[in-house]
Amino acid sequence: MKKPPHAVVASLLAVTTVLMVQLPWHLPVWAIFVSWAGTFAMGGPTIANMKRIWPTLAFGSFTGFLVVTCFGIASKNFSGTNLVIAEMIILFILNTAMIMMARVPGLSFVPGMFFGFASFFATMFGGFGPTPKDPLSALGVVIVMNALGPIYAWITANFSHRHVPLENTFPAAKQQQVQQKV
Repeated sequence: MKKPPHAVVASLLAVTTVLMVQLPWHLPVWAIFVSWAGTFAMGGPTIANMKRIWPTLAFGSFTGFLVVTCFGIASKNFSGTNLVIAEMIILFILNTAMIMMARVPGLSFVPGMFFGFASFFATMFGGFGPTPKDPLSALGVVIVMNALGPIYAWITANFSHRHVPLENTFPAAKQQQVQQKV
């Protein structure tokens, strides 16, 4: 049995996110697409790649959670220029620590950290999750949604066939074009 085209399977999966939007928890379904694309950008949904991206997505989201939490603490103790300086220091320290954690086995895929980091901030400040603007709620929901992306990538890759670029489909026509240019 021939598998359906990649575009059809990916689109059917994308349609499932419409159902998730209907749930009362205001889920950030776009976070699925971020990690889905990220999985393909790292070479596809192999077991090795999925083991690399999942922990980094969650770690990046957790780092974003720490930034927001520390900013909240700082805002209770500082204001004006002092608050801005405190926030800059907090962000510098936590961002540096996050990237340096790439030396730890299992956390070496730094882009995954930033996919999770950015997804957390978009979830938090976009008001997504069961309790909008709540850092802990945003953390939980974004970790779940980012975790679904690599699963969607795996389903796409394993239940569809990829298209063949046109230049590879018609080698004789391509050869004629090259000869005509010469």
